[in-house]
Amino acid sequence: MSPRCITETRPKPYAVLGSTPSDSHTWNLLFIQLLMEENGWSVTNLGACVPVATLVDESLRRVPDLIVISTVNGHGAQDARQVIEGLRSEPSLARVPVSLGGKLCVSEDLERQAVDDLVAAGFDAVLVGDTAVPAFRSLLAEVATAPERHASRSA
Repeated sequence: MSPRCITETRPKPYAVLGSTPSDSHTWNLLFIQLLMEENGWSVTNLGACVPVATLVDESLRRVPDLIVISTVNGHGAQDARQVIEGLRSEPSLARVPVSLGGKLCVSEDLERQAVDDLVAAGFDAVLVGDTAVPAFRSLLAEVATAPERHASRSA
């Protein structure tokens, strides 16, 4: 009798990805989607200029393990507060990790302050600069292996 290989099959971690309402760039979203898929994630990419209501509705339709917002137009910090307020106002999304990254401001000095303000507003991770991609990869691994992710999927 030949040995049988038993593999555990867990559902892929799932994320909703989009941009801030005023950001029309898409190259960043495609890069992030590919990065996430290469790291074992299933991704719904909502594209550019995502209205807050659309992001909330999609996230409620199928509650994700992670919500990722990317912005590169330099005005993301202005839009991001309404994004996190909309997401956190929904009880079903209150505990879902939300990551924001990219070019948040047109000035590095303003960006440093914006990072702290946005974390205080409710973002779990605000990723900018040279460390953004490595920090994002770490976040993906952390969320994918979180015990509560597996418990909520099987409930």
